[in-house]
Amino acid sequence: MTDDLLAELDDDAPVRERPRRRKRRAGRIWLGVLGGLLALVLVVLAGIWFVLQGKLQQIERIENPFPDEAGRPEQAVVDGEPAINFLLVGTDSRDEAAGDSLLEALGDRSDTIMVVHIPGDRSGVQVMSIMRDSWVDIPGHGTNKINAALSYGGMPLLVQTVEQLLDTRIDHVGVLGFDGFMGITEALGGVTVHNPTAFSSGDYDYPVGEIHLQGEEALVYVRSRYPFSDGDYTRVANQQRFLSAVLGGTLNRGTLTDPGKLLALTDAVTNHLATDEGVDQGFILGLAPELAGLRSSDVTTFTMPTFGTGMEGDQSVVYVDTDRLPALRQAFDDDTLAEFAAGA
Repeated sequence: MTDDLLAELDDDAPVRERPRRRKRRAGRIWLGVLGGLLALVLVVLAGIWFVLQGKLQQIERIENPFPDEAGRPEQAVVDGEPAINFLLVGTDSRDEAAGDSLLEALGDRSDTIMVVHIPGDRSGVQVMSIMRDSWVDIPGHGTNKINAALSYGGMPLLVQTVEQLLDTRIDHVGVLGFDGFMGITEALGGVTVHNPTAFSSGDYDYPVGEIHLQGEEALVYVRSRYPFSDGDYTRVANQQRFLSAVLGGTLNRGTLTDPGKLLALTDAVTNHLATDEGVDQGFILGLAPELAGLRSSDVTTFTMPTFGTGMEGDQSVVYVDTDRLPALRQAFDDDTLAEFAAGA
């Protein structure tokens, strides 16, 4: 986790410098990361499961999101308790006024691909980012960027591609939307991150140091890639830094004891979330007591190992670190992903 969490329980911490708004409001802001929202559903809201009981009907359902069972990896079970893996993708293009569903808004590409891993002993949560330009084998379609799997075969092929890549089973899938991301930062009153690299993007400037992010300015922060010479690498690092701050702010005792904030957080997530049918009331209520004692320090973010970028035809791609891939697969299989993440 990042240094942003060192003061996570300091309710009196001062608000830091706010990025300066530049020119006019940005037009369309693409959503770069929503992994924190799913982690909140599974970790933070586990401690207030009674709220979810009345909200689950608001969650959009994904029909038939998994590939054919033949050939899929077995579920990892260590010491009798199965691990749980969520595949998370994100979209910000839904037009609620037009009645668009999250799946319609997702279309055939995703900016965000994450695997959220809950180990069998429920000792923590690991959130692994998969860079969207990762050059991988897509079953039946040769090699391509991983997010092209959606255009070739929808969610089932993306699940199959990730399962083949990691040699691990995906148990649940989720799609999260733009408005939920906006809502959660607003419900928290914003979050503070330590920004190591000054940059400008859209209508905002982001100076070096601690900055307070909320709403659209937060979306611009986690989405920005073009200001950086390494593109997605810095963007993913910023996404993970932001996720840590969101989790820290949510697990703050001032948030957890405020019914109004809890309800706003729940609405921000459940109104803008689509999952498979297996994420139902029984699943949530069964997981809740197992995760209720977790703190933000028990949640780790990291990126699937890569060894740089290159060109494949006219495409700029990210190469998976095939030397480290066997160790990553073994960590999923042995349910030791926390140890792998610590050395990532």
